[in-house]
Amino acid sequence: MAAKATRPSSPKSASKGASANLFAFFGTDEAKVKEAALALAEKIRPPDDEFALEVVSGASDNSEHAGRIIASTIEAILTMPFFGGAKVVWLQGANFFGDSQTGKSESTLAAVESLIEQLEQGLPPDVTFILSATEVDKRRTFYKRIGKIAKVEAHDKADTSKIGWEREVVPEVLRRAKEKGLRFAPGAIERFVLSVGADTRLIENELEKLSLFCGERIVTEDDIDLLIPASHVGIIFAIGDAIADRQIGKALDLIDQQYRKGESAIGILLASIVPRFRTMLHANDLVQRHRITVGRNYAHFLDAVSRLPAEAVAHLPRTKEGKLSVYPHFLAAEAARRFTFAELQGALEACLEANLRLVSSSLDPQLVLNQLVVRILSPAAGKNS
Repeated sequence: MAAKATRPSSPKSASKGASANLFAFFGTDEAKVKEAALALAEKIRPPDDEFALEVVSGASDNSEHAGRIIASTIEAILTMPFFGGAKVVWLQGANFFGDSQTGKSESTLAAVESLIEQLEQGLPPDVTFILSATEVDKRRTFYKRIGKIAKVEAHDKADTSKIGWEREVVPEVLRRAKEKGLRFAPGAIERFVLSVGADTRLIENELEKLSLFCGERIVTEDDIDLLIPASHVGIIFAIGDAIADRQIGKALDLIDQQYRKGESAIGILLASIVPRFRTMLHANDLVQRHRITVGRNYAHFLDAVSRLPAEAVAHLPRTKEGKLSVYPHFLAAEAARRFTFAELQGALEACLEANLRLVSSSLDPQLVLNQLVVRILSPAAGKNS
């Protein structure tokens, strides 16, 4: 008879009063959701029993398929292993709990109701159930009910539209890089994150590529620029670079690429243009106020900023360990030299005007954005602001 599984400690986001043998992993980061669920399944499955872990694929093609998947899941829960003992059932990568056509189907909702009712009744002895899904509509009763009976973990991507999102991603990238024996030159890890974004699967793929290319030597920013293709976040970053370099043509071309891919004008404005000018303005003030020399070495810049009085750096972003994280300011400080202080202020005012025009007028959004770029990057920009 197979040895019984050792129950894991409760996840940090476990629901109060949750069952000890019900686990749910949700979130927008598909790779991390799968990794966490797999780690738990391997931890609690009985050793040396290949029949003790039953995986049901949750990838449905339509509502009828979703119904069959749920029926198979319930059957797996109620069917004990041939040789007895403990058992783990994992409904993996379910895609019918979201706000999709399949998820909203009456037949799917009825099948989901049967699953949650079965789980609420309680599982057979020595059966553990794991659910992993990325597409979950949190407005539905299923999500609320599963949260009351299961230990729930959420693994969401960092919101790359928010200022400072990269600080959430850098520690995870460093952890994964260390596992591969990768070391980064100062500024290279930040460059990597800004180019790749917050998607764990993409991060893992690009780290593997760097590992094969660089071997044991230190990864540089040039390596990042050479090997990492332009992801969505990378293009947003590239738009900011073109703007900081005052390259009007390149900025307009990149914006047009994003616009044709379905990105909104206001999304580009708020994700790329406004943050870059705001950071340049802050970096300009930091450098001028404290007479910091800006070169091409991030380590020297970080060291100079770190030696400033506490009150001078209180507003600057930090890592979870409390260390200063000012790579965007380093890039911005160099770029800010191409603008006068009045131009930087005028650019932010122009961005505010463009924002109002985008949300309150019937003008073509791309035209508004293109006019903004020409206005703030032309040599005379800001002089009359």
